[in-house]
Amino acid sequence: GYVTKLNAAAQTNAALAQKTIEEIIKTEKGPVFNLAAQIFNHTFYWESMCPNGGGEPTGKVADEIKASFGSFAKFKEEFTNAAVGHFGSGWAWLVKDTASGKLKVYQTHDAGCPLTEPTLKPLLACDVWEHAYYLDYKNDRAAYVQAFWNVVNWKHAEKCL
Repeated sequence: GYVTKLNAAAQTNAALAQKTIEEIIKTEKGPVFNLAAQIFNHTFYWESMCPNGGGEPTGKVADEIKASFGSFAKFKEEFTNAAVGHFGSGWAWLVKDTASGKLKVYQTHDAGCPLTEPTLKPLLACDVWEHAYYLDYKNDRAAYVQAFWNVVNWKHAEKCL
């Protein structure tokens, strides 16, 4: 998969082998970027979920969601609409824009990653590539995104603030 292919590329490129995944995402283009970004995106996606997750967040994440979106319900609606409505393959993210200090919903297409934007700090990711949901939900992306809310790892999001 992605890791095997990126490791193979790093074996033939000493400079690449010295970079972190984040550095590769910020500096590389083409296939190497795609591999690194998909490794990061998938890892972040898995960290964005946990058993016994879901519900409304508490603490600092809840405060920042309310300050940025007005309410958790408005945030959830905006995120859900972005995830369900994304055309084709990609990702829905909750990010913190360090320039404005606000949280926002952000979409990336294919292997796109918020790390390419210097002021964006990812907090949550939802994979909206069809392979993420097809076995369980067929082509019903909306049902998959609704189920995602039952496992959101708010502790991870808060740690990323």
